[in-house]
Amino acid sequence: MKEDGEDFSTFVWAFAGGKPIQSRGPVPVSTPLSSELSKALKKRGFKFVGPVIVYAWMQAVGIVNDHAPGCFRRHSA
Repeated sequence: MKEDGEDFSTFVWAFAGGKPIQSRGPVPVSTPLSSELSKALKKRGFKFVGPVIVYAWMQAVGIVNDHAPGCFRRHSA
């Protein structure tokens, strides 16, 4: 992506509208957004980026905030 002049961070955050997504309700294993991002990454040659793995990664890097409403990390994440 870098060789094509594309910034990875800008690319992935564009899917979330540039800010963390506050999840509500039960924590899913994947979402339509993680499926969309998965397909976009596969088009760019990435491997091992199915919708479930992409959603877990989105949680890990802070694109999605799935902390429960009573959790101290929900508002600091």
